[in-house]
Amino acid sequence: MSATLVPAGLEHSIGIKTARYAKDASDPQWLDDPELKPFYEWIKQYVPTANPSDTFYLSGWTYGQMLVQVLRQCGDDLTRENIMRQATGLKDFRNPALLPGSLINTSPTDYRVVKYMRLERFNGKTWESVGT
Repeated sequence: MSATLVPAGLEHSIGIKTARYAKDASDPQWLDDPELKPFYEWIKQYVPTANPSDTFYLSGWTYGQMLVQVLRQCGDDLTRENIMRQATGLKDFRNPALLPGSLINTSPTDYRVVKYMRLERFNGKTWESVGT
């Protein structure tokens, strides 16, 4: 929201629809989200002058969560083969920055991480789910 709708003017953005797969740190509905609490703590500790509403910070943290999971699954075997095996063998991994209900499953023939999206409409303050 902060990277696109705020510069355009929130009043001009009412009714815009999008397919979302991740939470938006600038959206008030996620400010007290327990899954994003580690993100807010991380940014406060490591980038205290940053605006947590800046989409790029949450995106980077989200990708970092994926990397941490893959490395955890690797254990002490950090060979390219094992890293690829783990990255293509994620089973029901819950990335805290993704929308509720989204689990990550990958395979050697399916690298797609995002398979769950939700249609949403902006009401002038926050995103609302459409049709669910």
